[in-house]
Amino acid sequence: MKRGIWSACSLLVAFVFAFSAWGAEKPMKINTAWMPEHETFLIWYAKQKGWDKEEGLEIELKYFDSGMAMLEALPAKQWVLGGIGGVPMVVGALRFGAYLIAVGNDESLCNVVMVRPDSPILKQKGYNPKYPDVYGSPETIKGKTVLVTTVSSAHYVLSNWLKVFGLKDADVVIKNMDQAQAVAAFESGIGDIVALWAPHLYHGLQKGWKIAADIRSTGAALPIVLIGEKEFCDKNPEVVAKFIRIYLRGVNLIKREGVKLAADYRKFMKDWGGMDISEDVAKKEIEMHPVFDYDEQLKLFDKSKGESTVESWQRGILEFFTEQGRFKPEEKKKVEGIPYITDKFLKMVKQPIP
Repeated sequence: MKRGIWSACSLLVAFVFAFSAWGAEKPMKINTAWMPEHETFLIWYAKQKGWDKEEGLEIELKYFDSGMAMLEALPAKQWVLGGIGGVPMVVGALRFGAYLIAVGNDESLCNVVMVRPDSPILKQKGYNPKYPDVYGSPETIKGKTVLVTTVSSAHYVLSNWLKVFGLKDADVVIKNMDQAQAVAAFESGIGDIVALWAPHLYHGLQKGWKIAADIRSTGAALPIVLIGEKEFCDKNPEVVAKFIRIYLRGVNLIKREGVKLAADYRKFMKDWGGMDISEDVAKKEIEMHPVFDYDEQLKLFDKSKGESTVESWQRGILEFFTEQGRFKPEEKKKVEGIPYITDKFLKMVKQPIP
């Protein structure tokens, strides 16, 4: 009799265990797109710590070397969420109706115009009182040779810098080079001005070059944003909100710990980004990429007084690249009519965020 009862109990326990395992939901796998840059560190770290699993997701990080390469993979839905630059974000909205769902970081400090320490450009600061931290004057800039990767974020800071003095690209001599070539050429004495982004600007600082302006000092901004594939977001708004929550948990971490995360950042860049960077560069990467917590994100998207900050940033980018011929006037008008910048998913994020 006891044996029969024991067998029955054993079968019951086994059945309950099997039913529980069968009933447990598996994490939802989400393919996401990233570049080997600062914004990816936050989601990479989150995955290392299992924060995605805590939200019922399994985030897969797909590597891309540029935002445009990401967009080429979007129609096939090789990914549905990710981090991308403000410039390709405009293309994503135009071609695919992709959403801008949050701000990843601000790259405004990491795109700069640099000169040598003996440059006459450094003799005057605040020529235009609206931009007190910008160096230069029309007389010291006109006719100078600039090394820059054209139609890029570096070109964007150059253009905004020139506008501070009422100047245009035509007022300087532009030599188009990729970033590594520009650094090497400027070091060898070629050119009077060089426009760089991170990490190349760090090499310039190590060589003693000085920053005449960054994007922020010229009154503009260049964000990295979180992007979402339209159909996926429309069908899975709660999942998108969970994704944003995971990212913002990384934002909270980096705000608390700052450069203490340099060792983790170096590991991320080596293991995922394939780059071996120094501790000093890792610290600079963390320091020079401001991030925005939940409340700050809401303020960036706030339209209660008209155009939101994010809309203003994206409008500036759109206007510049239209001027450069990257977008046609009719394409610019089309983008302006697409409501691709949205805080809908952001407002669905569960609070509080750890």
